[in-house]
Amino acid sequence: MDLIGDITAIRIPLPQPGDVTPEELYPDAREEAEQARTAEASDLEAQCDGLEEDALLLALGNARARREAADREIRHLLAYGREFHGDRPYKLDALAQASGMTPSGIRTAYSSSETDTVAREIGRQPDSRRARPPAAPDRL
Repeated sequence: MDLIGDITAIRIPLPQPGDVTPEELYPDAREEAEQARTAEASDLEAQCDGLEEDALLLALGNARARREAADREIRHLLAYGREFHGDRPYKLDALAQASGMTPSGIRTAYSSSETDTVAREIGRQPDSRRARPPAAPDRL
């Protein structure tokens, strides 16, 4: 059993005939996937050796980090679409469909923290009519 080889096969599946359009690009796509597998296996092996960590646990941790980064990106994009898009913010239904969330979930998917991060990244403040009031301080 080649644990690292199996992990990279799961992470980077090879395209199958019919998966690539146009079909004549299939050999190139397969070769690219094989090269990506080789590079991924090499990287994972180096990480395991450097950290003295189990390959599967390390791969799971890496996948979790990618998922958290994707979730963070989605929250930032939602904040942008709702808070920074002028007089016509994106509609909840459209954002929900694109993000795989419910319309009501869009309203709570991001906070002022994400709005502040987006403002910093794009160099401008949210549209004033859409800006959320600051959170009330905790009362004892």
